[in-house]
Amino acid sequence: MSIEADQLSTMINHAVAPAFMLNGVAAMVAVLVNRISGVTERIRSLREIDEGDIARAPLNKEIADLRRRERLLNSALHLAVLAGIGVTLLLLFGFVVAFLEYRHEPGAAVLFIAALCFLAGSLFRFLQDIRLSQGEHNDRQLR
Repeated sequence: MSIEADQLSTMINHAVAPAFMLNGVAAMVAVLVNRISGVTERIRSLREIDEGDIARAPLNKEIADLRRRERLLNSALHLAVLAGIGVTLLLLFGFVVAFLEYRHEPGAAVLFIAALCFLAGSLFRFLQDIRLSQGEHNDRQLR
């Protein structure tokens, strides 16, 4: 099993786009983890308010909204991680198949499409969280 330099060079050239995508997915995961952390911390701080406190009643709705955001962000995070796994498998698949001297393009296309679908789903969930977050911000300004 001898891999030709031209075939390896082609595979490396084909790996550039997925490598950039993997970098973008990693940045997306970092943003999502940061947002989840903020939402979770806000839920904790609201739960520390005494149940008997009169000011707590309106906060129960905020806790419910924050829980919904937390679920959306967790879903976005899972989809982003799946996209990252898909891109990683794509890169691995490409080099293994090139080493075995087969064409990698058909399988690589399927893996890339799957990774893009996961990323699109993650971005959609992230957009839903952004809209909820803006709604909460607008509600606070009206109070």
